[in-house]
Amino acid sequence: MSKILRLDSQDPNFTQQLDALLCREADTGDDVQGLVAGILADVKKRGNDALCDFTERFDGWACDGDSIEITRERMQQAWNAVSDMDRESLQLASNRIRDYHQHQQQDDWEYTDEIGMTLGQKVTPLDRVGLYVPGGKAAYPSSVLMNAIPAEVAGVEEVIMVVPTPGGEINELVLAAAYISGVQRGFAVGGAQAVAALAYGTETIPAVDKIVGPGNKYVAAAKRQVFGTCGIDMIAGPSEIVIVSDGGNPAWIAADFLSQAEHDEAAQSILISTDKHLLTQVAASIEAHLTVLPRAAIARASVETHGALIHVQNWDEAADVVNIIAPEHLELALEDPDAMLPAIKHAGAIFIGHFVPEALGDYLAGPNHVLPTNRTARFSSPLGVYDFQKRSSVIRATREAVQKIGPAAAHLAHREGLQAHALTLELRLKESS
Repeated sequence: MSKILRLDSQDPNFTQQLDALLCREADTGDDVQGLVAGILADVKKRGNDALCDFTERFDGWACDGDSIEITRERMQQAWNAVSDMDRESLQLASNRIRDYHQHQQQDDWEYTDEIGMTLGQKVTPLDRVGLYVPGGKAAYPSSVLMNAIPAEVAGVEEVIMVVPTPGGEINELVLAAAYISGVQRGFAVGGAQAVAALAYGTETIPAVDKIVGPGNKYVAAAKRQVFGTCGIDMIAGPSEIVIVSDGGNPAWIAADFLSQAEHDEAAQSILISTDKHLLTQVAASIEAHLTVLPRAAIARASVETHGALIHVQNWDEAADVVNIIAPEHLELALEDPDAMLPAIKHAGAIFIGHFVPEALGDYLAGPNHVLPTNRTARFSSPLGVYDFQKRSSVIRATREAVQKIGPAAAHLAHREGLQAHALTLELRLKESS
């Protein structure tokens, strides 16, 4: 039987126990940061030579500037080579993701106030973004769709992709996903060295304005260090799910619990319920699933190290615990989930009812599956079209409008000791008087 931690909100030490549960290993230890800093500096200095040295060292194949590029034609070959079911599934997912993100489009706007100033906002897409597609333990074509399609909808001029290729092997489904989602160029490199190439540029890989997409702790540390040279979406940690349930099928809940655990040994799955018997039933179903799942060893390590079954007294307590956790994925597997929904303040994506597993959102429900982790849902949001656009303020003023508010602005400039600022206003006020 899996050794899953059980907590009770009535335990005097519950708060401390919950805090300890949520303190998973960070991805920014000194050893990781130091190694990554060296990789970034080397790629920045030596370009392709350093990039290929690290690719040979970490991915096990010798490359050069020409061999790392994945052309649009190569992506189309992959699209044609995958099965009909692959293409149909990718097409359906692509259509649904694109439709959802079309609703996030922001338009320019302006208004004229009572003194005659016209103020507004201009929305402009980024010129070039770099998509990091994780590889290694599994290949994720869904990550390509979720990152590239919002960029395309936003109007980004060029979307490029980097993807690790251990042993030089390229995943055909990833390339097919890149083709249908509008990626223009790809590069067969990964790790911190790929992040460096995107941030600084090499002889082959152009520097980008923003890097998006999840990766391992080295990728996360690299993104943190290059922020400022270019933008990043977020620092994504291991996957998480919280399920709040009042009953239903224990086998369903257990499968949902394991859906994140199978990603990574550092992933976290938590079930919250008022029903102790349900917690016991789900624990038994988790063990039954682990006897047959291909990734059972990974899932078991996650469950036994980071998983928990939490008993609460009522649904108000459940909502409070959810908001403390601020999970990446939240399933409200309840008969009346809408009753709890208003109390939920912090969650990346919320799945409503017994028939909506998190996996539906991972692939083709439509909303983005790139979500804030490690409690960052307290202040961060899912990846979306807005991450690929920037906003500029627009200010128009008539002579009369400046006469009305210019003296106050000049006064504030003097109070801050910025006389040249004040002078720019006073000269105009003097001429218009």
